[in-house]
Formats: sequence, structure tokens, C-alpha cells
Amino acid sequence: MSMSKSMESPEQPTLHSSRVRRWLGHLFRKWTIESWRPIAPAFAKPEPAKWSNGQVTLAWLGHATVLINFFGVKILTDPVLFPRIGIRLPGFTIGPKRLTAPALEFHELPGIDLILLSHAHFDHFDLRTLSCFNENTIVITARATGDLLRRTRFRYVTELDWSERKTFKTAASEIDIRTFAVKHWGARKRHDGYRGYNGYLLERNGRRIIFAGDTAMTDSFAQLRRYGSIDVAIMSIGAYNPWIRSHCTPEQAIEMANAAGARFIMPVHHQTFRLSFEPMREPIERFEAALSKTPERIALREIGQTFVLPL
Repeated sequence: MSMSKSMESPEQPTLHSSRVRRWLGHLFRKWTIESWRPIAPAFAKPEPAKWSNGQVTLAWLGHATVLINFFGVKILTDPVLFPRIGIRLPGFTIGPKRLTAPALEFHELPGIDLILLSHAHFDHFDLRTLSCFNENTIVITARATGDLLRRTRFRYVTELDWSERKTFKTAASEIDIRTFAVKHWGARKRHDGYRGYNGYLLERNGRRIIFAGDTAMTDSFAQLRRYGSIDVAIMSIGAYNPWIRSHCTPEQAIEMANAAGARFIMPVHHQTFRLSFEPMREPIERFEAALSKTPERIALREIGQTFVLPL
């Protein structure tokens, strides 16, 4: 039996919960008001055409979308590049509007070799964005989520369950990808709780990157030490109020990255969409405060910034 089938998903608040009904009402009012506001520009604009294939370079494009040049292999995590996420209707999307624009639009991306999809939630698995890519891009996704990609042009879609490892041969070169257990949930709609959700460990040329996706506090990160030193951990730090059972706090994100032995930490999943009660700047402020004694470990702070791994 696989780990993802033997471990239960964290219990989620239900629509019958007064706290969740209050949260949904609050967000609906915010989304209605924000339909008329402009989207703020990203703090900076990456220039991937200038990146060296002899280095490891990462840029945060917004939310959980990170562009990575891993010694020449171009990777994009959970690509979400349109102004809204949610249920797509003809000419309109019902759901949250971005607070901050993506640092790069689709046409500004380099050729992407590989896409990592952590789970099927609308803010991580955006079919409108995914439909823009051509058939040659390799997609790695969680268990029981590949069916959602049927109407895209992708020809190479691989579902991975927890604790699986596979080497992928891209146009640039090979890369090893291993999945690990996180504490989240995978349902895209109300009745598809069977879908998986992954954290990923990427390895190439003796360097390792964690893309944790979404997770609440869990002890699974400590087990990653067995595979060698971790250079960068991409950790989600927002949407913990009221979703603490499935999203970690900034302090917990640091604790899990430390458990894995990560040298640098890249905080994502904040400042992009209003998905929870905490103020927009609270996650990054708490994150910086928690690392005030070792600020050099913070890979970046704002949407659009670029980090080059010291080799």
C-alpha cells in the first residue's frame, strides 16, 4: 500500500462550520470589491534570457509559481499566470483576482522543459495557463490528477505517488525527481478527495531543490536528509488563517526547511491572491522576523526577484 493511501488527509473545515461560512462571506465581499481595483505590478522583472546554464537560478513569478534554470533544465512550478483563478466560464473566471501581477507573462517565459504540479487546487493547477504550453513540455503531477489535463496539448504527463523517484530526460539533459509526503489535501471540487498531493525533491549535478507545494506542519521533511544536502527549499508561507490544518505558518515553514537541512529558503504562496484572513504583508514579515539572526538564508522576499545559488 502506498503512503498516500495509508495516511489520512488532514481534516478540513466544512461549509457547516460558522468560521468557514464567515471566511467565505468575507472573501466573497473582498472579491466583489476587488473586481474594480487594478492589479499591482510585480516588484521586479526577471530576465531569464541572461541566466547561465552553468548555474542554478530561481525567480518567483507569484503565488507558488517559480521559474527555475537548473543547470540548463528549465522548470516551472504550479504555473498560474492569468488575472483570476477559479471556475472558468465562457469569457470569465469566477474566483479571486490577483493582488499582484505575475512577474512574467506567458510569452516572456523561456522554453519550459518540465512543469511540476503539486496538487489540483485552482490556485496551483490552473488549466487556462496550462493550456498555453505546447505538447513537448513534460508534466509531473500528483496521483489521480492527470485526467484533468486531457484537454491540454501535453503528450508527456507522469503521475507520481509519494516516495516515488524517476529520472526525466528533457531536451536539455536529465533530472531526477523524487516525491515526498506533505500534509494537505487534493480535492479540486467537492467529491474528488481521492486526488493526490505532492512535495518534490529535484536533483541534478549533485544539487538539490525542494518544492514543497502546500503543506501544514509535518515531520516528513526530516526524512529528506538521507538524500544529501538541500540547497534551496521553496516553501509556502501563507493562507494559514483559517487553514492551519493544511497550510503552515511562516515559522513552521522555516522549521520544516531546517529539518530537511536546507541552506536557503524561498518563501512563496503570499502577496498574490487573497485566500485567507491574514493581512497581505503578514506572512513575509513573520518570515523575516523568524530569520532575523540569519537573514542571508532568505533566497528572496518579493514577487519578481531572482536568486542565484552560490556554488
